Amino acid sequence: MFDFLDQYPYILPFVIFFGRIIDVSLGTLRIIFVSKGEKYKAPIIGFFEVLIWIVVISEIFSRANDITAYLSYAAGYASGNFIGILIEQKIAFGILLCRVYTKGNGKELVSLLNRQNIGATLIHGTGSLGEIDIIETVVDRNLMKKVERIFTEFDPNVFFVVEDVRTKQRGIFPKNQTLLSRWRIGK
Repeated sequence: MFDFLDQYPYILPFVIFFGRIIDVSLGTLRIIFVSKGEKYKAPIIGFFEVLIWIVVISEIFSRANDITAYLSYAAGYASGNFIGILIEQKIAFGILLCRVYTKGNGKELVSLLNRQNIGATLIHGTGSLGEIDIIETVVDRNLMKKVERIFTEFDPNVFFVVEDVRTKQRGIFPKNQTLLSRWRIGK
């Protein structure tokens, strides 16, 4: 498949390195999609992940005979993990449950969230330091920075926890932008 590597063997470590970066990055994304129940995306990504891995490993078995190729394989694996995590953070795929504990007026925080088209539920409770309000909201992961900013502007000493959610159903959620609507003229 890579016959040019017979003529230019010094390129082999680069092919191995970049092949592993792509393969491992895809593997990271596949695992995320499997854990989120994305039954159509995960197999497609898995197909390309394994295809790239097979090509890279076959080149290693047929041509690699020095430590440089082996180090390229290991460095590509490590870099692929790092890049896969960066990609995952960038796409921010998933749904989060945010639970906020505040001594402030929870109704005001719910109102702030509602004005941003983010649904929230208020629960009154008693903590170790007295009466508190607990506000729960479910948001897409790509909105977390915005929601966190709302929390900290409301109460600089706010305590909140964030949990992954596999699915959501009904409720008040902001309209999702499609990929095409982001570049639509007039927006």
